[in-house]
Amino acid sequence: MRLSSKLLALVCTATVLAATVPPCFAEDVALPAAAPAATSTGHPDRGMQMDAVEARFGAPAARYPAVGQPPITRWDYPGFVVFFENSRVLHAVVTGAG
Repeated sequence: MRLSSKLLALVCTATVLAATVPPCFAEDVALPAAAPAATSTGHPDRGMQMDAVEARFGAPAARYPAVGQPPITRWDYPGFVVFFENSRVLHAVVTGAG
């Protein structure tokens, strides 16, 4: 079987390129295990009702009206912000202030 000069040049080029590419290696990196989240936190738990949040943490420093659909409400406390969907805690975000 006879190779044409173009095919022979292509095979030679591919061989040279393959020989000059360094091998790739993957490395496993072990990350330290995260500490489990404490159940008794200094902020509201997800799913708490607005009245339970206010009873436990007092009146917020600032209240913002609901926006969007479903309605999302924001309450600011010193050290954390609480986001409600309807009347239940969706997220409590620690701000570091306070």
